[in-house]
Amino acid sequence: MAAQTGPEQVTQVSSMPVPPTHYIKLYSDEAVKKGTAPRPPPPIQDTYSMFGVTINNDDAIIQTLESQGIKKLLPSKEIDRKKELRKLNHSILLNFLDLIEILIKCPESSKREEKIEDINLLFIHMHHLINEFRPHQARETLRVMLMVQKRRRVQFTTRFKEQLDKVKGIIQEALESLPTREEDMDVDKDEKVDKDKIGKDGKDGTSEKGTCSSIDRVMCGIVDEMDYKT
Repeated sequence: MAAQTGPEQVTQVSSMPVPPTHYIKLYSDEAVKKGTAPRPPPPIQDTYSMFGVTINNDDAIIQTLESQGIKKLLPSKEIDRKKELRKLNHSILLNFLDLIEILIKCPESSKREEKIEDINLLFIHMHHLINEFRPHQARETLRVMLMVQKRRRVQFTTRFKEQLDKVKGIIQEALESLPTREEDMDVDKDEKVDKDKIGKDGKDGTSEKGTCSSIDRVMCGIVDEMDYKT
């Protein structure tokens, strides 16, 4: 963010980016639809500036203390970072107490500057060890995100299967309630026989032949034979 003030028009450049509201206005829904939203910046090829420090694109994300010209207090071999962080924290507290004692007894002593440098060096080492945890933190964050996505998909799949089973049950019940083909053929045959009988009798089916079944005719024949013999 730059501003020009005064007759000499001195340019003031802020080291911090403009507020996010500025980007929100640039990338509004209307601007995106119209295609007027600024395009993303191209990838950085060589060097870039971050917090006033020029960084080469080929440099390691976590640089060693020696490459930055800082005296290394930690051993070069594999170390227990948690244990070393506790040691650094304890050393910072002790040096801070020593600094307070120096300020009380002899504020003008040269040891004051030495203690401040020691505390500064200890904080740099602590910050460096914390930065070495960043790749692990990134992997753990990604793992948690994937686990959350997996859990959501499993829940969605389970609910989908439950609804699918319900739909299958409803369809099965509907299919079972439908009449079978044999029943349809029997019904059609009975209707056809009834129509034929009505046509022969010339009535609405109230005649004896039209309403009498084969079993009734057999029983009537047996009764007639019994009457004839008697």
